[in-house]
This record gives sequence, C-alpha cells and structure tokens, in this order.
Amino acid sequence: MAWFTRDKTPLKPEEGERRVRTEGLWLKCEGCGQIIWRKALDDNLQVCPKCDHHYRIDAKTRLKLLLDNGKFEQFDSSLVSTDPLQFVDSKTYKSRLSAMQKSTELRDAIISAAGNLNGRRVHMCVLELRFIGGSMGTVVGEVITRAIERSLASKTPLIIVSASGGARMQEGAVSLMQLAKISAALMRLDEARVPYLSVLTDPTTGGVTASFAMLGDLNIAEPGALIGFAGPRVIEQTIRQKLPDGFQTSEFVLQHGFLDAVVKRADLKAYLAKTLDFLLV
Repeated sequence: MAWFTRDKTPLKPEEGERRVRTEGLWLKCEGCGQIIWRKALDDNLQVCPKCDHHYRIDAKTRLKLLLDNGKFEQFDSSLVSTDPLQFVDSKTYKSRLSAMQKSTELRDAIISAAGNLNGRRVHMCVLELRFIGGSMGTVVGEVITRAIERSLASKTPLIIVSASGGARMQEGAVSLMQLAKISAALMRLDEARVPYLSVLTDPTTGGVTASFAMLGDLNIAEPGALIGFAGPRVIEQTIRQKLPDGFQTSEFVLQHGFLDAVVKRADLKAYLAKTLDFLLV
C-alpha cells in the first residue's frame, strides 16, 4: 500500500526551484497529442514541429510576422462600440466590453495598420479572436470600411486577416448591417482595380465568412483552419445528415472550390508578396 501513499515530505529549496524553472516549458500538442518544448513552438511561429498543427496567434503577433521588421502605423484605434440595445446576458454588454479592453489592451476586435510587405506598402486589418471571439460589431465594420477607403485613395493593396465567430449579437441588426457596408466598399475597391487579399485563419465563421472574408481577389487560408457559416452541429440538425470527415477545414473548403490556396504560416508572407507582384504587373 506504500506504493499508493503520497510522499508529503517537504521539498528541499533546490528541488522547489528546479520544479518552478521547468513548469510551463512543455505542452501537449492539440493536433498530435505529442509533448512539445514551448521554445520549439515559439521558434516555429506557433506551429507544431511534429504535426504542423497551426496554433492561433493574436493580431499584433500576426502584423509583426507579415510586415517588414514588424513595424506598422496603426489607424482608428480610438473607436469604441456603444450599447444600442442595452444588451444583457450573463453580464451587461458594457461590462463585457470593458473587461475585454483591459485584457487585450485593444478598444475592439480589430487592428488596422499600414506598413511594408517585402518593401511594398500595404494596408492591413487583422481581427483579434480574444476580443469577444473576434466578433464583428459597428467598430469592426467602420474600421475595415475606413481601411478600404484609405486603400482606394492611395491605390494601396489591402490585406484582411480574419479570425472571428461572426457578427456580434450584442449589437443586433446594427452589426449585421456591417456585412453590406463592407461589401459595398470592397466593390468600389474592385472597380478601381486595387488588389484585396483575404486571409482566413482558425476560426472564420458566421457573418465574416458571409461577407468580406470570401470577397478577396484571392482567398487564402492557413492549414487546418475552421471555415464556414453555421457550425457543423447546426447544419447536421438542419439537413438531418451526418457530415463528412474534415468538413469545414480549410483543406476541405479548398477541395470544394471556395478557397484559392492553403498556405503554411512560414510561407504566408512570401506568398502574399508574390501574389501582389502578379496582380500589380
């Protein structure tokens, strides 16, 4: 029975220090289940070196990876959502916004910026999934529309990186209006023949997929990303059929013609630069 008895002898100081130093240095991969050294994951752009599983990254990290020297100029960072419906669920919408602003150090679920991508000036909008699931409310819609207008005025290519659960329900129909607003602005960009590249990351769903995420001159996704409109469970309950394996992964969506390419994170910057070179010949 001694085998099953926990040793309650206090750790020696040097043993305690050793445990603290090693804690958090390893993690279990969400894709393959293998144990990964965290530094190896960091050095590999948050991609598992064993199975190529792409972990989610935040908006600022994304900008630093794609723009030269990680430098960018930010726009419209002072815009803040209102509470038109006085919405309350488990907490008030105002308190939810305040909590998200403190935890993410952002005013809303998007960063709009400009910088150089392999020496070429571009405008970029990157959604932040940590901010209420990257949901699109009035601020996200307005920020993207302003970015489109800046691209139109300067004839500068636009790149939008999506990571979102869809339209923000706390703002009701006002958030749904952003789908049409952004789509109309993108039509003007298309008429002016200014390139717009859409990058879809895990997850890209709901009203974001139903609008700007699928309206790029090229629609590009990261491997293994969840891409769709409604969730698989909702679809199965609606059509009363079992969905195929891998349904709504970026590879499945590419195979069925809704994407132009699936590109690994390490290759994404070079792929975007080459695409812009081709479109701007």
